Amino acid sequence: MGAASEDLNRRMLRARDLMDRSYAEPLDIPSLASAAHVSAPHFIRSFRSVFGETPHRYLQRRRVERAMFLLRTGERPVTEICLEVGFSSLGTFSRTFSAIVGESPTAYRRRGPLPMAPSCFAMRWARPSEHAPRPGAESLPS
Repeated sequence: MGAASEDLNRRMLRARDLMDRSYAEPLDIPSLASAAHVSAPHFIRSFRSVFGETPHRYLQRRRVERAMFLLRTGERPVTEICLEVGFSSLGTFSRTFSAIVGESPTAYRRRGPLPMAPSCFAMRWARPSEHAPRPGAESLPS
């Protein structure tokens, strides 16, 4: 890997770290690109190249991961959780959650409390898979 490639990776990691820390805040492409010291179009292309998904999709997934935890560890209303993790619309939250997890936030909550396990294992186990089938989608043969 060349020096230019390493520098680009560091810049993209800086932006991703910002998304991880500030996932619940309103983040936009220009501010993320600024944190990475690149233009907005270059940021989107580079982020996707480095991490395999767009910055928007990554941020949505991080927000959904946090919502998954909150849904199974408390009794707060889904709308409150939706707003806490950074979504401004319950409809968008529910649609995004269902697309990533494969079921609605309410159905996910019905699974009950999270089992006791070391936090590193529990976080990995609960992380939604990018390859999870979407509701109504046919599985492709291997």
